[in-house]
Amino acid sequence: MSSRIFAAILVLVLTALPARTRSERATLLVHSFTVSPGVPWPYDMKQLATETVAELQRKNSKQFDVLPEASASQGHLFTLDGEVTEWHPGNRATRILVGLGSGRETAKIHYWLSDETGRKVFDHTDTIRAAFWGNEYAASVGQLALPFADKIAARLAHVKFD
Repeated sequence: MSSRIFAAILVLVLTALPARTRSERATLLVHSFTVSPGVPWPYDMKQLATETVAELQRKNSKQFDVLPEASASQGHLFTLDGEVTEWHPGNRATRILVGLGSGRETAKIHYWLSDETGRKVFDHTDTIRAAFWGNEYAASVGQLALPFADKIAARLAHVKFD
């Protein structure tokens, strides 16, 4: 009888631990990026944010929780914001004639993380290049969706969320 009670208490303790750890983890709120004045940008930023949320959840879910919009959260809340500062459409002829990745669509992105107080805890600028192969979102976010989200996920993997 006492072994059953002990087993039941052990199960209760073990099931309570992951819930407590999860609530103490950092939560990352992803905002849609903006575009610097004068920079042409032909794509839908909301869909790009959706792709970024999905990639962050896929690659960084053990490090932090990711939300596409504000909600009541437990633990530390960090906000990912950013802007596209440059965009170059690429050149199909150069890609075909020269090859080796030249002539691809590129963009320069500046992004940062802010904590609950608005203090920047991470600030980075990257140049992203279009994927070599097509993607399913090409009509709305071009060939930059996956490289955009992948680059951000890779950089945030090294951030300490305290």
